[in-house]
Amino acid sequence: MTNIELFVASLCPFAARARLTLAEKQLIATEVEIDLRRRPDWFLQISPHGKVPLLRHDGRLVWQSAVIAEYLEETFPAHPLLPQQAERRAAARAWVSFVDARLYAKTEALLHSFDQSLYVRLAAQLSDDLHVLEEQALAGQTDDSPYLLGAEFGLADIALYPWFEQVAVLERFRGFRFPKDCTRLIAWHRAVARRDTVRAVGRPPEFYLDAYARLQKQLAG
Repeated sequence: MTNIELFVASLCPFAARARLTLAEKQLIATEVEIDLRRRPDWFLQISPHGKVPLLRHDGRLVWQSAVIAEYLEETFPAHPLLPQQAERRAAARAWVSFVDARLYAKTEALLHSFDQSLYVRLAAQLSDDLHVLEEQALAGQTDDSPYLLGAEFGLADIALYPWFEQVAVLERFRGFRFPKDCTRLIAWHRAVARRDTVRAVGRPPEFYLDAYARLQKQLAG
């Protein structure tokens, strides 16, 4: 029997990506919650960067969410999450890289700063990045092809979705406003949210709003 452990933190969007990848691949993992503010010594000994997610499969360690997703895709080929065509696989990986470098990096900067002027600048840049997804990744979207690569749900969609789970935090605490003219992204989000796997492992905005409200009080105090 395959033994899979996934080390996670409840607020980490990258851990959420790993959880959703496992769900889509119909794999069962034992989840281990890590307090990132008080990382156990044993975890630091097995995690090269001291970060989550970390996957342990039959004793083998794999880290970083994009690498974990590719590892699961190659190790468990059933229920594929990457297209067969090399060009489309490259496109999927490119969009994963885009959302990591543009959306998640700026979101992390926003959430860890108390500089009001930075909020305005980064919020505007996030809006620009969302328009890139709207106009390029989803340019050919139809009702039958709602995802980033068309009709096939895959790793690029998994990479992006946890950002949407936490967008309410940016709106509540950092004054960000999701651009209403990004109608294709709104349709994409609705299509992904309807998936059984997302309903099973996803979390509602209230979960993150409550958690970040507590965290803000702790940091302010």
